Amino acid sequence: MEKQQIVPQSNWKPKALAIGALVGAVVGLGAAYLFTQRAKDETVPPHFSASEGVKLGLLVLGLLRAVADLGER
Repeated sequence: MEKQQIVPQSNWKPKALAIGALVGAVVGLGAAYLFTQRAKDETVPPHFSASEGVKLGLLVLGLLRAVADLGER
C-alpha cells in the first residue's frame, strides 16, 4: 500500500486581507492626522480644493496599480 503524504493547505488570503486592512487603517489615520495638523486656526477646518482631491486620487490609483503589479511577479 502506498503512503500518501498529507500537506496542509495554507490559507493565506484572509491573513493578507487582515494585514492590508490594518495597514490601510494606520495609513488613513496618519493621513487624517497630517490633514488636521495643516489647520493653522483650530476653529476653522482646513480647505481642501478640488485640484488637491484630483491629485490625491491619482496618487492613490497609481499606488493601487503598483500594488496590483506586485502580485503578477
